[in-house]
Amino acid sequence: MFAVYVLCGAQQMDAVRLTLEQIDVVRRMCTEFPDFELVTSTQELRASAMNKKIACLISIEGGHSIDSSLPALRMFYLLGVRSMSLTHSCNTPWAESSSTFYDVFIRHNNSLTTFGKAVVDEMNRLGMIVDISHTSWSTASAVLKHSKAPVIFSHSSSYTICNHSRNVPDWLLHELVRKNAC
Repeated sequence: MFAVYVLCGAQQMDAVRLTLEQIDVVRRMCTEFPDFELVTSTQELRASAMNKKIACLISIEGGHSIDSSLPALRMFYLLGVRSMSLTHSCNTPWAESSSTFYDVFIRHNNSLTTFGKAVVDEMNRLGMIVDISHTSWSTASAVLKHSKAPVIFSHSSSYTICNHSRNVPDWLLHELVRKNAC
């Protein structure tokens, strides 16, 4: 899985363009190197393994990359993106990050806005993986309650083992298990 990532400072500036450039790098890599193959479905993933290719999945690291635009999310999907983490190290206008490094879009008791729910709904409709790594605990819980499809913490650790705000407490891991068992 290749994470396309742009800095949070690009939010509300040129994040969409910079994300497109990152997607272009992955797509070109998959066309220029015969061992790599861009895959966008489980069938393609299995076929890639059978053909002894390195399957390349594209994931957006941080919802700030869509600039609060469902059409941008849909266009990224058409370009092969199949996963997106809702936040990275900054809040978006619609979801709260676990990080306090950036002081943008600070909210209290509003971890996933109505538009944030629309993002999750659209990702569910498209068949994109909703990644809640690096979201605040309340955002992760809200997503687990709202999403109609299973979600993932793609690269988070256990808070019980390593006490850090970007890691996941046991109660959220139990919610994840319950959600994904549905």
